Amino acid sequence: MKAMKAAGPVFLARRPMWRRGISALACAGALLGASGAYAQDVDGDSAGAEASDADIVVTGTLLRGVAPTGTNVVGVDREDVLVSGAASANDLLAAIPQVGNFMTQPVGTGEFGAPTVRPNIRNLGSSGGATTLVLMNGHRLVGAGILQTTVDPSIIPPDVIERIEIVPDGGSAIYGSDAIGGVVNFITRKRFDGIAANARYGFADDYKSFDGNVTAGRDWGSGSLFVSYAYAWHDNIQGIDRDYSTADNTARGGTDFRQTTCAPGNVTDLLSLLSPVLANVDYALPDFTPGVVNKCDQTDFADIVPRETRHSVFAGLNQQLSDDIEFNMTAYWSRRDTQIRQAQAGFTGTITALNPYFRPLSLSPAQNIAISFADVFGDSLISNQRFDSWGVTPSFAFKLGGGWQLRAEGNYGRSYNVVRQGAINASAATLALAGTTLDTALNPYDPSATNPAVLEAIRDFENYGDAKQQLAAARLVLDGSLVTIPGGDVRVAVGAEYHYEDLASRISLDRRNVFTDAINSNVSRKVKSVYGELLVPLVGADNGSPGLRGLQFSGSVRLDDYNDVGSTTNPKIGFNYKPFDDLTIRGNWGTSFHAPSLADTTSTADSRAQVLLNSPFIRPGDSLLNFLRPTIILAGGNPDLKPERADTWSLGFDWKPNAVPGLRASATYWNVKFKDAIGLAPFLSPTLYTDQNYASFYILNPTLAQAQAAVGDLLINGAPSLASLYPGIPGTGPYVLIDARRNNLGRVNTDGIDFDLSYVRQTGFGSINASFAGTYTLNRETQAITGGATTDNLKNGTGRFFFVAGLGGSVGDFTAHASLNHRGGFPIVSATQDHISSFNTVDLFFSYDLKALLPNTSLTMNIDNVFDQDPPFFDGQTGYTNGGTLGRFISFGVRTKF
Repeated sequence: MKAMKAAGPVFLARRPMWRRGISALACAGALLGASGAYAQDVDGDSAGAEASDADIVVTGTLLRGVAPTGTNVVGVDREDVLVSGAASANDLLAAIPQVGNFMTQPVGTGEFGAPTVRPNIRNLGSSGGATTLVLMNGHRLVGAGILQTTVDPSIIPPDVIERIEIVPDGGSAIYGSDAIGGVVNFITRKRFDGIAANARYGFADDYKSFDGNVTAGRDWGSGSLFVSYAYAWHDNIQGIDRDYSTADNTARGGTDFRQTTCAPGNVTDLLSLLSPVLANVDYALPDFTPGVVNKCDQTDFADIVPRETRHSVFAGLNQQLSDDIEFNMTAYWSRRDTQIRQAQAGFTGTITALNPYFRPLSLSPAQNIAISFADVFGDSLISNQRFDSWGVTPSFAFKLGGGWQLRAEGNYGRSYNVVRQGAINASAATLALAGTTLDTALNPYDPSATNPAVLEAIRDFENYGDAKQQLAAARLVLDGSLVTIPGGDVRVAVGAEYHYEDLASRISLDRRNVFTDAINSNVSRKVKSVYGELLVPLVGADNGSPGLRGLQFSGSVRLDDYNDVGSTTNPKIGFNYKPFDDLTIRGNWGTSFHAPSLADTTSTADSRAQVLLNSPFIRPGDSLLNFLRPTIILAGGNPDLKPERADTWSLGFDWKPNAVPGLRASATYWNVKFKDAIGLAPFLSPTLYTDQNYASFYILNPTLAQAQAAVGDLLINGAPSLASLYPGIPGTGPYVLIDARRNNLGRVNTDGIDFDLSYVRQTGFGSINASFAGTYTLNRETQAITGGATTDNLKNGTGRFFFVAGLGGSVGDFTAHASLNHRGGFPIVSATQDHISSFNTVDLFFSYDLKALLPNTSLTMNIDNVFDQDPPFFDGQTGYTNGGTLGRFISFGVRTKF
C-alpha cells in the first residue's frame, strides 16, 4: 500500500476500472488497504482515516476485519465511482452486471406502485417487494413510496460513498429479511479534512444535466466531523426525441400499436343499430373522412427519462471518547422532485342525438367516439412526485479487553412521499357526452368548442397518494476470540436486534385536493431478532503443508420473530480452502427469506373491489356478448401473504498467481431456488382460464352472495354497490369476479457463473490495466404458480450473458479508460419476432491532474455510449427493450480541494 500512496493520481489508472469482482480473501486485503487509497484521492482526505484491521466491519459477516467465508464479493471503490461519472447511486448499480437493471436508465414509473428504482440482484423480484437488501454502513434505510416500502438508493449522493460492497449470495443468516438475491451495502466516508468541491455538466441530444458537491470537514486526530451537500438535476427525454421509441413498428416488419384515441379523433357511425346487415362506418376527424381512422403514437409525448432534481445533505461524526470507547454517527437528509410526462389521456364513449353537438352521418341516432384531450389539455399528462427522507445512525464501540468488543447501534429514519398523477375525470366526460344542452355537453368532434366549465370539470381530476414511513432499530453485537488453535483464532459474534417500522398512506382518485373519499391506512410491524456467527480456522499459513495451506469454516444463524407474519430461522455455512498460497477455493450454502412488506399485507391504501362496467377478460370459447357485462376485480394487498423463501449456494475460486504480479482471476458458480414468490394472477391473459392452477382465483357468473362474501368490507370502486350490478335480468349480472390481489404464487430456479479477470502493470511511463467481469446464466426456469407449467426463460425473454470489459492506463498526469458494456440478446416467442438483439455500448473516461497549475485539482471528461447505439428493437408498444440509453452522453467535470 505504501507504493500506491506514493504513486498519487497514477493509482487511479493502475486499477481495474469501475466494476470489480472481489474474492472473499482478496476482499479482506482490499478493505484493509482502503484507508490508504482514501488518503490519496484528489480530494486529499486525511491520512488519519486509517483504521486498525480489527475495527473494519465487512459486509456479509458480523466479525470485524474478516471477509465473509466462502462468499464472492463484488466491489466498487471510490476511484471506480469517480471514473463512472455517475450522478446517482442508482446509476452506479445499473453498471453492475449482477444487478437486474444493468445497462438501463434507472427511473421510476411515476405511479403509486413503483415510483422508485428497486435494486434486484439476480433479477428475482416479482410483484411483492424487495429480494435484494440495501444497506448504508450496514444499516437499513427507511423505505419510500406509496404502495411499496423499498429503499430509494438515490438518497445517497455518490461523492460521500467510500465504496460499495455487493454480496450476490443469500444473507438472511446475518441480516434477516430481503437478502435473498444478495446485499448491497453503501459504505460512506468516515473522516475528512478541508474543503472539497466538484461540478459536472453533461449533454446529449435534447438532454442536459448538472450535478455538484461541496464537502467541508475537520479532522483533529481523535475524531472528525464533516458535512457534504450534493445537488443534481437533469432534463427529460420523451419518445418523440428518440427514433427507437415508437408504437408503429411496421417499418421494421412489426405491428402497429398506435391508438385511435387521438386529437383529432375518430367517429364510428353505429349503422348496426338500424339493421344487423349494415356495417358500422369509421370517420376520421376533423373532416369526417369516411373509411379512414386517425392513429397516434402514445410514446411521442411520454417520458423515457423524467425530469428530476435532487438535494442531499450528509454528515459524519467520529470521536474517540477514551482508549476503550469510540462514538460514530452519520445523518442524512434527501429530497427528490420528479416530474414524469405520460401520453395525454384518451376517452371513448357513445354520443346520441340528445347531445346538441351531435352530427348525424346517417339515419343512426348514435355514434362511438374515440378522442384525446391533447388539443385542450396539452400533449402530456403530468405526474409530480416529491420524496423526502432523513435518518440518523449513532453507535458506540466498547473495547472489553482480550480482543472483545461490544457494539451498541441505533438507527432511525423517516420519509414523506407525495405522488400527484395527472388524469382526466372519466365520469365527468361520460356525463358531458350525455349532456343535452350547450352548457353541459361535450363536443367530441372539436373539444375546444366545449363550454370551458365542462372542460374544467373533466380536467379537475388526479390520482393522488401520500405516505409517511418510519423505521427504528437498535442492536447489540458482541464479538471476539474464543480460543486460539493452530490455524488461528476461533472467532465468535452474537447479537440481538429490535426493529420497528410503520406506514401511513392515503390514496385519493378524485378531483384535485378533494379527499372526501380518500382511503387511509396506518399499519406497523415489530421484529425481534437474535443471531450468531462462528469462524473456525483449522489450518493457517503457520501450520499448513503443501496442498493444504489454509482451511477455515464458518457458520451463522439468525432467528427473526415478526408480530404479523410469524417466526423464521435461517442458517448459513461456508468454507475457504487454500491448496496453495495463491489459490483459494470457497463455497457456501444457506437459506434466506423476504417478509412481505406492510404495503403488501396489512396496508389497505389500495385494497378495493374495482368494478368494470364491461368484461374485457372473456374465457376462450365464451360468447363475446359477455363483454357487455360487468367485471369485479379484487385488488391490493393481502393480509394472508407469507414470506418468500430461497435456498442458495455457491462454489468458486480466487487465483492471484505469484508468478504473474498484477493478475487476478476468480469465478463463482451460484444457484438460487426461490419459492412462494409474491405475484398477481394473470388476469390480463387467457392463461387465467386455461391453466387449472388458477381456478381458485376467479368465479364465473358469480351470484350476489358469492360476490358479497369475496368482497367483504373492501371499498367498492366503480359502482354504488354490488347489488346495483344485479338488475335481475338473466345474463346481465357480473360475468366474472377475479382475485388480482398479491398472492404467494410461483417459483424461480436459476443458476450461473460470475467471473472476473483483471491485470494491472506498472510501466516506465505510468501504468496499464485490463479487466473482464460479468455473469453468465446457465439455467432459469420459472413457475407462474406452484404446480403449474414450468417455463424456460432463456428460451423466451431472458438473456444469459452480461459483462463489462475495460482497458486503461496512465501517462504522467493523464489517465484514460475505455469500457465495453454487453447485455446479451435472447429468443422470444412472438408471431412477428423470434429474437431480441444484444445491446453493446462503449464508454470513455479521461482525466488530467492540474497539480502543476492548481494543486489538488483535476479535470475529467466522460463519453458514454460513444457510438450512439440504440437499444434493441422489440415489436412492442414502445418499440425497444433489453437496455436503455441517453444516447451519446458527454460530460465535463472539475474536482478540487482547498
